[in-house]
Amino acid sequence: MTSRMSFDKFIHQLGNGGSHQGGFKEFFHKTARQLKTLGSRRGIASQIDDLKIRLKEVKELKSSYKLDDITFEHSAVDPRLSALFVEEAHLVGIDGPRDDLASWMLEDESSSTKQRKVLSIVGFGGLGKTTLAKEVYRKIKGHFHCQAFVSVSQKPNVKKIMKDLICQLPCKKDFKEGIDTWDETMCTAKLKKLLQDKRYLIVIDDIWSIPTWDTIKNAFPENDFSSRIIATTRIVDVARSCCLDGNGRMYEMEALSDLHSKRLFFKRIFGSEDGCPDVLKQVSNKILKKCGGLPLAIISISSLLATKPVIKDEWERVRRSIGSALDKNRSLDGMNNILSLSYNDLSPNLKTCLLYLCIYPEDCVIERDILVRRWIAEGFISEERGQSKQEVAENHFYDLINKSHGQTDLAKHDGLIRRLSVQHIDQELASILANEDLSHVRSLTVIASTCIKHLPRLVGFEALRVLEFKDCESLHEYDMNGIDKLFQLKYLSFRGTRMSKLPSGIVRLYGLETLDLRNTYIQELPSGIIQLVKLQHLLSGNSSYGIPFGNTKIPDGIGNMANLQVISGFNIIRSSPCTVKELGNLSSLKDLHVQLDDGGSQEDKRHEEMLLSSLCKLGACKLQCLRIFSPDSTPIEFLYSWSPLLYNLQTFWMTTNYHLPKMPKWIVPALTSIAYLNINLNEATEEDLRILGEMPALLCLNLTFITIQKERVTVQGIGFPCLKEFYLIRACHCASAIYLTFEKEAMPKVEKLELPLFVSVGRSQWVPIGSWPPPMSERCQSYSLQ
Repeated sequence: MTSRMSFDKFIHQLGNGGSHQGGFKEFFHKTARQLKTLGSRRGIASQIDDLKIRLKEVKELKSSYKLDDITFEHSAVDPRLSALFVEEAHLVGIDGPRDDLASWMLEDESSSTKQRKVLSIVGFGGLGKTTLAKEVYRKIKGHFHCQAFVSVSQKPNVKKIMKDLICQLPCKKDFKEGIDTWDETMCTAKLKKLLQDKRYLIVIDDIWSIPTWDTIKNAFPENDFSSRIIATTRIVDVARSCCLDGNGRMYEMEALSDLHSKRLFFKRIFGSEDGCPDVLKQVSNKILKKCGGLPLAIISISSLLATKPVIKDEWERVRRSIGSALDKNRSLDGMNNILSLSYNDLSPNLKTCLLYLCIYPEDCVIERDILVRRWIAEGFISEERGQSKQEVAENHFYDLINKSHGQTDLAKHDGLIRRLSVQHIDQELASILANEDLSHVRSLTVIASTCIKHLPRLVGFEALRVLEFKDCESLHEYDMNGIDKLFQLKYLSFRGTRMSKLPSGIVRLYGLETLDLRNTYIQELPSGIIQLVKLQHLLSGNSSYGIPFGNTKIPDGIGNMANLQVISGFNIIRSSPCTVKELGNLSSLKDLHVQLDDGGSQEDKRHEEMLLSSLCKLGACKLQCLRIFSPDSTPIEFLYSWSPLLYNLQTFWMTTNYHLPKMPKWIVPALTSIAYLNINLNEATEEDLRILGEMPALLCLNLTFITIQKERVTVQGIGFPCLKEFYLIRACHCASAIYLTFEKEAMPKVEKLELPLFVSVGRSQWVPIGSWPPPMSERCQSYSLQ
């Protein structure tokens, strides 16, 4: 750390490392800088001499330990695969308890008694409480008007829990208006009102105390609609408290049987329970005995063995490393040896990335892209084997998933990850910071407004590479002077703050790579922002009711920021047409998220022309994702003329009330990379479905239509080979009916299906909801009819 800081200081004191070029004038300035920094050079030279001596000692020490003999393998992971942990939970020991509890939850459905029921699932960590709760939830949720699933954690934020529940439940848009300003009492009252006239199913996962349950349950009304609540906990007293109302049941989790343990273990390693060679069966039994039927332990060890040679001696070595902790203590503490063994098998880079999660609060939901950018900013990631830092970091992310170092939601299609049991920084710890030497701190994340008044001035954090103020509403009370002194800063986030203007010194953070201004009030950036030529991710805009939108003006001269890879939350109409045209010069751009408003003027048409010109250039370069949002029915028919063929495009998402006249010509089966498609059409045809069905990589399709060319449409048997989610949505003013039929082999991997339901008035016997083969209905985890 000291050597790195010395080097960074040296480069900085020499004058920003020669980032400018140009003739005699620049030569004169460079010479002057060298003379001014002569004293600094001598001081740094002395430090470098000391470091050389220390480096020599470290090199000799490394040689004595023969560290170069240790090798690590890189596992290739398809980032579009869901986490295997979820699939395994379906395969072993879950069906019986799930069906039993699901039957109990629904058994009074037709009786005159419509009381609310509470099911509490109790057991120590690693037994699969959450998995069982999810399975019961998934099996019965179709019987309820509304459903929600929320995690609580050891140090719960009740207000956030209530907001999370409200955001999962269907309601009118104006119901959530002002939700960010609600206090805990208001959130509770609003949630209770929302559920009052509905039959609801709620899962409260991981409750740690009786007072927490007593507070949360006040939001769930006794409305005599046969509503149901599922609670999971590690503590028996808490489980009993959940069932005190008299109409509840406490279910105690049990360890997996020997048979189910073997199925889980061998499925993970060999792909089937019959795949284990005879020579390994005896040592496998010994390993499973030490795991004691704990799913978490079995998953951890099998994940480790899956990367090892299938050699008896290697498996024996792993068995000896486990020890006998689980034979003596089958609590969560008893798994420390197993989890440590799995951790120790990670490469040094993966260990660092995994440990980095500890900076976040418990049960925090983190966007994958944010985590990857922070890893890069911290200097954890290096380019390797022809891959960029971004690609290497994403591989690390999926490597951690593949090795089961994460919760079951790690690899959802929305790119979010969920974690467990990490540190919590409270007010006392923030106060202690004032007395600490912070000059070596490389990362600072502030996630509570109460910490702001205790936070030392920024000038004390001279080694800072990552600075994040998350949801700090009182940030305006903090002195931002000196931010330009953070010359090593690579990642800066003000996301979720009430900031309306950036500090002036930000334009001198020449090493900055990520600037996150989402969910702030900033609508215009300082003109000097274009001097930050190393910037790769420029993120702005807000979200309302889950829909992203942006009013930020694109800075003039953005075309000079050649390293930009992601731009989001900017408003095309508020920016100048010339600036919009400059977007086409950003040949490294991969993600573009913009808003388009309808001003109705000829100037707005010019904006659209410039945007199309830029998109045509970007489409021929590296553009992978385009998201266009319009708050109204702004015509965006210019997208119909987008060309050339977009071979790199992976996501196209239009969020608007406008519908394209017909399927654009650039949407063809030759788009072999496109995985996520959201498109609105005036008229949808069977030919459109055929074209979409031939896209080999398509995972999620949202198709909204006004009319259908034919009343009866067939999805062909070879169609949509990889599709996992299909949403066929009719526009609000659509009166057309559609009968959708799926041939036998259609959509072999679909998991979520949403179709329109039409009931013809006066012909109530005719309800054309379509049909699909039994294999599809059995595989589909969730389907609904609009």
